Amino acid sequence: MTEQNLPVRSLGELEVSALGFGAMVLSPGIYGDIDDDRGERALRAALDAGATFVDTSDGYGTDGHNERLVGRVLKGRRREQVVVATKFGFRIPEGAEPHPFPVGYAFGELAVNADPQHVRGYAEASLRGLGTEYIDLYYPHFPDPRVPLTDTVGAVAELVDAGLVRHLGLSNVSSDQLRAAHAVHPVAAVQVEWSMWRPISPELLATARELGVGIVPWSPLGQGFLGGAVQSVGEGDFRQHMGRFDAANLKANTDRFAPVRQVADELGITPAQLALAWLLHQDEHTVPIPGSRTPAHIEENLAAGRIELSAAVLARLDGILARTRVEGGTLL
Repeated sequence: MTEQNLPVRSLGELEVSALGFGAMVLSPGIYGDIDDDRGERALRAALDAGATFVDTSDGYGTDGHNERLVGRVLKGRRREQVVVATKFGFRIPEGAEPHPFPVGYAFGELAVNADPQHVRGYAEASLRGLGTEYIDLYYPHFPDPRVPLTDTVGAVAELVDAGLVRHLGLSNVSSDQLRAAHAVHPVAAVQVEWSMWRPISPELLATARELGVGIVPWSPLGQGFLGGAVQSVGEGDFRQHMGRFDAANLKANTDRFAPVRQVADELGITPAQLALAWLLHQDEHTVPIPGSRTPAHIEENLAAGRIELSAAVLARLDGILARTRVEGGTLL
């Protein structure tokens, strides 16, 4: 594939391609097994197809696996051509206390530690894994329930001053948390689950617009559901922990989203392209980060960055989504 250009959007003062690439899917244990060769080919395909924005985390895979994979691919590129975002807080140092918080997954809770004393160590480990001298966009992966978010943000601000980080991001926060953090240090982007089957908080969206903060929707394809082809999930697939992918719920949800797939058919585009184009039309500073392991699907997804939806189509979709109840609860 030859390199292509996608429309450019801004996350605060950071310019990125209108669609990025979520690298989480390239580590084992997320959507089943995958080998590194296939993962690296997928990421190269995304970069070649015009995605200049890559999202990873120190918590994806074992012992920083995902960051190391991204780092190997970065070695074949000029560093300034790729905007690298990563997150911290799940790879808790030995001897540090895990801070549990409830989530909607079947196992009930995750654990994080975003104490300021650990933030520089997290960043230095990510820099080593990525093989780079700076991180373009650095997020606390989740707010730590035992540490004020403003304290964590202050520690990232020190990394910005030191030149190790270019921009601060937040992930999975509320409107009030965004406002408080932004008062400590400018926030470039908020990462939040947002898709056709998971609405964003209206208050969070309004605050982001007011403060000039971009939105990075994670799971913009509803963990793959909105692509229209998920019939079941197998062993080693993280979606086994998600109520929406229980066999009965998955069938009900598939039936209920049939009208959305019908709109895609009428427009001559794929359901995944429609879901991504719809998100892009919600706000000019929205940059979804779909992930895939298949180069053809990656190109298909990124092509959504050039799809224009009419006001009539958007209104029709909004009407459909307003009437569509999703079975299986939420993730957070």
